[in-house]
Amino acid sequence: MTDEAVPTDEMLMQAFAAGDAHAFETLYDRHALSVWRFVQRSVHNPALADDLVQDVWFSLVRQAPNYEPRARFRTWLFTLAHHRMVDHWRTHKNHTSLDADTEDGAALADTLAADSGFGPVRQLQSREQAQALLDALAALPLPQREAFLLQAEAGLSLAEIAQTTGVSAETVKSRLRYARERLRHTLEAFA
Repeated sequence: MTDEAVPTDEMLMQAFAAGDAHAFETLYDRHALSVWRFVQRSVHNPALADDLVQDVWFSLVRQAPNYEPRARFRTWLFTLAHHRMVDHWRTHKNHTSLDADTEDGAALADTLAADSGFGPVRQLQSREQAQALLDALAALPLPQREAFLLQAEAGLSLAEIAQTTGVSAETVKSRLRYARERLRHTLEAFA
């Protein structure tokens, strides 16, 4: 199969907007896991992540008729996810802390250690290292964690992260730099 035969995400979204349900299935298959991991690693609650991600996909369906590919589809999708999490945090003052330990920490470590495209994870050799990385991610301030996950999980560029989060590219650079420094420092201390 040639590259020309594989439809882009933008083409699939336009096909879905025109009524092609199979196009939605393909988009979902391509992006569901990375969106879930982004949300889950932000809220640290699998049940809440499931609910929020379901809302993201419902939002995508509702917005499909008005979809115009002004940016990469992936950027648009992760913008929907970002906005859904922000809406949740604004409306739930008594939500679980993003840095709180979860009862299923081992399951999170297993998810993190999976082949996720999460660059540093591929180099981790033990469950303890995976848990140390999870703990280091959880300890990051929310804006730094979000920028880092949007780059690592979603593969977004600096400009796309800026567009998604509504801040300048320089702010994104700064958040990523601080996140990497904190992660490096924490993981060096672990080693």
